Amino acid sequence: MPGLIQQLLKPFRRSVAREGEYRDGPWIVMNPDGVLPHAWGQYWNYWQMGYDPIAGARGAVVEACVAAYAQTIAQCPGDHWRALPDGGRERVTTSALSRILRSPNDYQSRSDFIMNLVRDLYLTGNTYHLGLRNSRFEVDSLHPFNPNQSKPVVSAEGDIFYQLGGNNVLESQGRAIDYGVAPARDVLHIKLEAKQGEPLVGIPPLRHAELAVTAQAAIGAQLINFFANMSRPPGVIETELNLSKAQVSELRERLNEAWRGVDNLGGGPPILTNGLKFHGIAMSAKEAEVANALKMTQDEIFMVYGVPPAILGLTERATFASTEALMQFWLARGLGFAINHIETAFDHFFGLRGWPYEYVEFDTHALLRVAYRDRIEGLARGVISGIYSPNEARNMEDLPDAEAGDEPRVQQQVVPLSAWNQAQPSTPAPDAPPAAPPAAPEPPEESETDEKQLAELVGGFEGIDHERAA
Repeated sequence: MPGLIQQLLKPFRRSVAREGEYRDGPWIVMNPDGVLPHAWGQYWNYWQMGYDPIAGARGAVVEACVAAYAQTIAQCPGDHWRALPDGGRERVTTSALSRILRSPNDYQSRSDFIMNLVRDLYLTGNTYHLGLRNSRFEVDSLHPFNPNQSKPVVSAEGDIFYQLGGNNVLESQGRAIDYGVAPARDVLHIKLEAKQGEPLVGIPPLRHAELAVTAQAAIGAQLINFFANMSRPPGVIETELNLSKAQVSELRERLNEAWRGVDNLGGGPPILTNGLKFHGIAMSAKEAEVANALKMTQDEIFMVYGVPPAILGLTERATFASTEALMQFWLARGLGFAINHIETAFDHFFGLRGWPYEYVEFDTHALLRVAYRDRIEGLARGVISGIYSPNEARNMEDLPDAEAGDEPRVQQQVVPLSAWNQAQPSTPAPDAPPAAPPAAPEPPEESETDEKQLAELVGGFEGIDHERAA
């Protein structure tokens, strides 16, 4: 009767369940993390029935995306900067922050510290670091704690504390007990998107890709099972004999022993007798291309983490003309937010005013260390355009200052726009100096040939009768 009533009321029900109403699975659950299918998630006591959420784990794609963020940001050195009245800035090298950015503690390097910080942030959504102070009340060192064993706690008066755990170095030194619960001023807590109603707890991007990761795990398990059976498609055994249940079970067991397993330790393929025939079930084209379905889940994970596929070495999807264009796209898509999010967390923890007055900055120019051509072309254009002085560009390449290279320079024809609205003053040309008088031509030198011709000419005049000629 209740089933008939449900069928009669079904056309009048809303297509979308109201708040608090039952919804069909699958469901994303936490503690333990995973996906709960509808098949057993419909039972409230599913854990008592032997069912557990399907853990999507993380998978190779998630690990690659997280490693891309962690390893890339770890390459960028951080500095403490302070703005100057003239519009420039100066690097602060004597503050507690600058010392932390160089050596966070006595058992981690700068790269190790930042890499694990980013990794915890993108895998769990939170990262907790305890700051130990010196006699001047300055943060002298930062110590990481396991985000799965740490959490924020709000007191009855509204004060925020952190319950920390999971640092075996401090535990071995006997100091972890003293800092089991620390005030918020001593804890560097960086979190991603916060849970609804819990602004102090972040959730990782993986939470939004649980279905994609679970699908990858299921597809991977299917491929493993397929190749574990020596790539043989499933099939059925046909016979005209009437077999009992015990005989069917015995036959199935013998087939499994003889024909399954990667190493095929059962002694070779089974031999069928007494009219038994094996008919294999051919895989459909859709099942044969099950590996292509992995790309669909990969794209969802890429979108959630904001990582271009070319960053992970998928060159067939690379559409960028240069390494700089690829890095600029990633900086605008996801890497820029990650770097800025960590920078502002350091600013808040160390009490800095923030950009543009006093702030932390990770130098992203280090990402172009291998792109020599792009880097040199950018510096050359910056010098020609008057943005950098020659010495500033040389210092970026770890080259010493050149003589007369401290001042930026531009080409002579580059003038401000306001100059075109003003009449150019006409400057009279200077008087030309008087021209020098031409020098008298020198008589040509007489040669022996000229003297001979002159003597012959005079001799000719002496033989003429001048009176008769008159």
